[in-house]
Amino acid sequence: QVHLVESGGGWVQPGGSLRLSCEGAGGTLSGYAVGWFRQGPGKEREFVAAIGASRGVATADDLGGRFTISRNNATNTVDLQMSSLKADDTAVYYCAAGSTLSHVTARECDFWGQGTQVTVSS
Repeated sequence: QVHLVESGGGWVQPGGSLRLSCEGAGGTLSGYAVGWFRQGPGKEREFVAAIGASRGVATADDLGGRFTISRNNATNTVDLQMSSLKADDTAVYYCAAGSTLSHVTARECDFWGQGTQVTVSS
């Protein structure tokens, strides 16, 4: 059983950057694909990015290359670097882990975190 804990959320002005981190507590993330999802106000949860155990990456098409996902097996974390943030990026961001990159991008995840709030406003 892997317990996922997100951190790094907060308030940022438009155009700013934030780095979210997802830590695996109680188990290693190294054998899992890990993804980030978000749910904005009044919106459905949507896929943001995912990274496989072999470091293959998938990213949502409409992010314009502003978000980068990475993993560090030594620290048991998967980070999401977000730049050029817009008001539309305001959401609760969740990390999730699954067996393969395809499963995670399809939201077929075994574990979910509780989420961290990101607010982009002036």
